[in-house]
Amino acid sequence: MSLNLVFLGRLEDVAGSGKLSVPVLPCIDAVIDSLDPSLGQALKAPRVKLAVNGILVQDTDAPVLKDGDEIAFLPPVSGG
Repeated sequence: MSLNLVFLGRLEDVAGSGKLSVPVLPCIDAVIDSLDPSLGQALKAPRVKLAVNGILVQDTDAPVLKDGDEIAFLPPVSGG
């Protein structure tokens, strides 16, 4: 049983890959805490957004994660 993590933009550079498969954990905070500390710190930055199965979420404790779920981490976007 696993979750699929997707890292976009500069987060892909920090992760060293655009995708990563990890074991299913009870919440997103637990998933982030299980990662390399430098990656976890980058993912917890205040302006990083995340989506579970394509739906943006605000509360990292809210979604109940299950096998095959995709969690996408979106860095801040700038430009005009």
